[in-house]
Amino acid sequence: MDTSQIERILFNPGLILPLVIWGIFWKAWALWKAAGKRQLVWFIILMIFNTLGILEIAYIFYLHRWDIDKGKLLAFLEKKFGKK
Repeated sequence: MDTSQIERILFNPGLILPLVIWGIFWKAWALWKAAGKRQLVWFIILMIFNTLGILEIAYIFYLHRWDIDKGKLLAFLEKKFGKK
């Protein structure tokens, strides 16, 4: 298999489009849950790292139970920039 065959496989819209849709679906669901639970650290982590849905699926089904900073970052930001 030469380079051009590999490029045709990897850059095939029939392969890329489903992967993009898959990733967007899981990312949106995980971000929705993190925002709803007001877990800012998880929200930021999920926004930064693109893992084709692996991290997002883990968050949705298991990791959402952990509030990494126990709400301290969100409380700090609300105090610093919240309504006065």
